[in-house]
This record gives sequence, C-alpha cells and structure tokens, in this order.
Amino acid sequence: MAATRSIVAEALRRLDFRDPKTMRLRFSIPTPECRGINHGDFSADGTTAVFTCEFSGRLARVDLAARKVVAMLELRADAMPQDIRISPDGKTYFVADMRSDGVHLIDAQTFKVRGFVPTGIGAHGLYPSRDARWLYVANRGTQQMARKAPPDSPGSVTVLDFATAAVVTHWPIPGGGSPDMGNVSADGSQLWLSGRFDDEVYLFDTASGAVTKIAVGDEPHGLTVWPQPGRFSLGHTGNMR
Repeated sequence: MAATRSIVAEALRRLDFRDPKTMRLRFSIPTPECRGINHGDFSADGTTAVFTCEFSGRLARVDLAARKVVAMLELRADAMPQDIRISPDGKTYFVADMRSDGVHLIDAQTFKVRGFVPTGIGAHGLYPSRDARWLYVANRGTQQMARKAPPDSPGSVTVLDFATAAVVTHWPIPGGGSPDMGNVSADGSQLWLSGRFDDEVYLFDTASGAVTKIAVGDEPHGLTVWPQPGRFSLGHTGNMR
C-alpha cells in the first residue's frame, strides 16, 4: 500500500486514509460496529491493525490491504478499552481498559483474550520504555469523564514486564492525580503525562519513579515530547515505533 496518513474519524465510525503530503482523501474503511473508534496499533508485519472501540467494549481488526474490518473481539462486560500496544515480539496486544482498571492481553495471532492484569483505577495510556523491557500504564485515577477528579484521586503509573506481563512496580502520585496521555523522552529517562482533571503535568523519573508536578492550564488532555525515535506514527500524542 502506498504511503498514507490514517485519520481516525471517530464521529463517522470510519478510518480515513489520506495523502501524507496533500491530505487528499484516498479511501475510507467503514467501522460501523466500532463505536468510539480510538487508539490503534499495527501487527508486527504491518498487514493489519487493531483499534479500540471505546463505547462498545470491543476491538476491531482491520486488514489494511483488503481495506476492511475482518474481525471484532468482545471484551468483558462494560469494558471501555483505551490505548493499545503490541509487544516487542509481536505476539501480544496490551489493551488498557479504563472501566475494568487494568490491561487485557490479546493473542495477536488468534485475536482472542489470553488474560487480564489489574493495574489501577482508570487504566488509560500505554507507553513502552526505550529498551522495550517495560510498559508504563497510566492509571487515570477516575473512570468518569468529569471536569474534576475526586479529591485525592489515586492516580498512578504501573510498570509491567513486557515479556511476562507481570507487574514490576507501581508509582502512586503523592496527593493524588489524573495521569492521562503523554510520551517517554527520547533517552528513556523520563515519562511525561498530562494530569487531565488536575490542571497539571507529571514528570516521572523512569529509574526511580519519583514524580514532579507542574501546574498548567485547564484540563490538559495530552502532551508530546518531540522529536521521537521511530518509523511509524501511532498518532495521539506523537507516539512512534
């Protein structure tokens, strides 16, 4: 497939593919059963992509050459899938579920659920470490889409071992917080996340888990650290791989 820029047209329930230079629409892929189509990641060979369906509790698998949805996967009841990342070995998709407070493990070949790892309230963003050993899970601390999180909302980051999916450590935010979306620095030493309902930004030291809070304007949804290493853009906050 020629180089294209994929646009998640959430309100229209479709994926638009545009010319990366002119932004002219080349084609669209309808996703009618995927309400709230949102985050996505590519398979290891780049032939397919999996997108989360935030408001229907599903995952949609898209064949990029055939230009169509080829499979839908139902998660647990009341699931609210958010971010998704494939493991470095290409065998497992990790899917953050904001309502189930953890991460689903999806077999990349069979497209079936292999397990679930509890992480924290409002599991939302997923960010691999630069050496691909760890997966940082941003637990937003609240499941609600409200202007403010409850007082002392227990926002945190959980560190998973990519190879085993085991929890390595857990970094709570002192005094509470609402870590949402962000980036790992190019050298891997820092994890930056927006504090969506607390009007602040969090800077985590990835060696120690120590966190610094930085006051910003109202309701920061995400942030990016740029430039980023990588060949393929996964969108949202400048995530690359």
